[in-house]
Amino acid sequence: MLGREGIVFSPMSFTQRIVIAMGAGIVFGVLLNLLGDPDGVINEFLVDGVFYIIGQIFIAALKMMVVPLVLVSLVCGVTSLGDLRALGRVGGKTLLLYLITTAIAIMLALGIANLFSPGEGFELSGEVTFETAEPPSFSEVLIGMVPDNPVAAMADAQMLQIIVFALLLGFSITLAGERGRHVLNFFNDLNEVIMKMVFLVIRTAPVGVFALISRTFANQGIDILGPLAGYFLAVTAALLLHLALTYTALLRVAGLRPIVFLLKMRAAMSFAFSTSSSSATIPVTLNTLKARLGVDNSVAAFTVPLGATINMDGTAIMQGVATVFVANVYGFDLVFADYLTVILTATLASIGTAAVPSAGLIMLAMVLGQVGLPVEGIALIIGIDRLLDMLRTSVNIAGDGAVTCFVARTEGALDLGTFNDPNVTLDSPKVKTSSEVEL
Repeated sequence: MLGREGIVFSPMSFTQRIVIAMGAGIVFGVLLNLLGDPDGVINEFLVDGVFYIIGQIFIAALKMMVVPLVLVSLVCGVTSLGDLRALGRVGGKTLLLYLITTAIAIMLALGIANLFSPGEGFELSGEVTFETAEPPSFSEVLIGMVPDNPVAAMADAQMLQIIVFALLLGFSITLAGERGRHVLNFFNDLNEVIMKMVFLVIRTAPVGVFALISRTFANQGIDILGPLAGYFLAVTAALLLHLALTYTALLRVAGLRPIVFLLKMRAAMSFAFSTSSSSATIPVTLNTLKARLGVDNSVAAFTVPLGATINMDGTAIMQGVATVFVANVYGFDLVFADYLTVILTATLASIGTAAVPSAGLIMLAMVLGQVGLPVEGIALIIGIDRLLDMLRTSVNIAGDGAVTCFVARTEGALDLGTFNDPNVTLDSPKVKTSSEVEL
């Protein structure tokens, strides 16, 4: 774009627009909170009116894309592999890495929590209560993975069931030979159309992000951090260390540059921070991994939806710190066996409670129950959980991306040229058609 003095100004990239919108939203939200007008016109019209409506419409538009995008992209990915053994390798590596990184996350969290000792000196005011839904048994989890009605599974956005159905459909298309190719052509064309829809929705992202962030900080403010500052800092430190150490090591083992990965993933992580939803961020995560990091759809279409469903490193970190926090508040002494129980329970529960609403709190209730701590202690941290949820969802998305890049690299399904090219952005995909929608 040419300025008045003949100077060329480059238009802001998609990532820059998202980061600016997020920063502006934080500042504006905090200022609204400092005005102290909870029942006034500003709060009613702006915070709970305009911002709420825009934010919810944006979230709904993102979620609208998730089910068709996951189904169609996964079917196309499975058929492009052409070898069921290759899918077995991809699935085995992905599941193992998700479990390993979750276990590392919970161990790191326990170490940081014991260093910070959050909850010591915390004064309980009155009786605290908390109720959570009953977690499903292991047998119920296994049975629930297979949809008895795939249409109902898609209507309810049951991601594990959708993944299973898409895998079976992809297998069947491959085995059907010539007739299967006609169906595959339909899915390939449908995938192109859905991606255009995704681009159209993503174009509105800066407005949606600003509305979501502004409303969150207008309601939460910064005063809420006071009594729980130790807990907040411990969780934040553990999240940052896991991001900087665990994922960096994973990428380096794969021969990839962590700084390039983090720079290119920052748009998806900003999305996750704004929405606090790994599922809602799937369209952006998929597009980032394929367009900016060079991951083939055959891998990304499987690892990203699965990661958004079961990979909960950020949540595992919260559980580790929260367990130590509750133990300190109630005067419980945790022994080595208790720490082992926390690690095992939180790691396995990341799969078992994946499809349950408020999965993080249900997982925490399970962990506290296993080591004999009062579940009511969860009520102490709910006040700042929204802010921490934004941070840990960003880490979850980074984990999905790191594991995807590792698996793609080991399967020969990652274009190193695209990964290392600083000029490849969401605004300029490497492969474009004449009808490509510009962000």
